[in-house]
Amino acid sequence: MSDEYEAVLVRITGKVQGVSFRVWARDEAVQLGLTGWVRNSMDGSVAALIVGPGSAVSIMIERFWRGPSAALVSDVETQPTELAERPSGFRITG
Repeated sequence: MSDEYEAVLVRITGKVQGVSFRVWARDEAVQLGLTGWVRNSMDGSVAALIVGPGSAVSIMIERFWRGPSAALVSDVETQPTELAERPSGFRITG
């Protein structure tokens, strides 16, 4: 795993809304030292931007597959992305 800076857009599907997924994701990301955001999407999925060292990003992606205890994750799609500047902090944006 790389410790170089990475930015990844993530889409998590399954039973991921109404199960405190966003709060769980924020807490996990902060614990790993990641920045970015997480939000509910209109289609019932959860979207996230995770930014940080490659090793921490990889761990977070693995954790998305588990989610909080009430979640039933069916898929985690990732897409590397380029950012003009790194976000500060990790926020729930919607």
